[in-house]
Amino acid sequence: MLKQNAGAIMRRFLTMGFILLPFLLNACGTSSTVKQSKAAVGSKQGKPVSLSRIEAEGAAREVVMFALGLLDVGYQFGGSNPEAGLDCSGMVRFIYKEAAGLDLPHNAAALAQISQPVGREKLQAGDLVFFNTRGFSYSHVGIYLGDNKFVHAPSSRGKIRVESLATPYFAQRYEGGRTLLAMNAR
Repeated sequence: MLKQNAGAIMRRFLTMGFILLPFLLNACGTSSTVKQSKAAVGSKQGKPVSLSRIEAEGAAREVVMFALGLLDVGYQFGGSNPEAGLDCSGMVRFIYKEAAGLDLPHNAAALAQISQPVGREKLQAGDLVFFNTRGFSYSHVGIYLGDNKFVHAPSSRGKIRVESLATPYFAQRYEGGRTLLAMNAR
């Protein structure tokens, strides 16, 4: 069973690699910035979400690429690996461990405590965005992609997906952005 799940994850990463390959090749030919143009991924309503202006460098680029590779992984409360499913903080913890080598807590509020605040206008790809979705502060977390978009693991009926911060549900519950990657650079 583990080999089957590992195979499914590998196929997902390879699929994302083929989808993102033109963007990576383009980025390698121009600068160290990854620029996505006209890429689209699914949202909750099944409508494509454009990722047309996402830029990331260094560790942030790795975080974004790894996050996009986990799209459609199922939600599991308390989940900490893609094979079994991930919850929001488990997704963040897994991505940052694999992409940036950071060992983070598996709790949205704890993630907020160890990160530095970032104003919404200064959010950069790889930063964390927090929401009050369960009646208490910092009860949900996602990874900001840029262009007002973030990736997250929503509810027990969901899968990892991209959403807009402008979506009414999230706009009303937004609590702020925080950074782990550029704490010394800002």
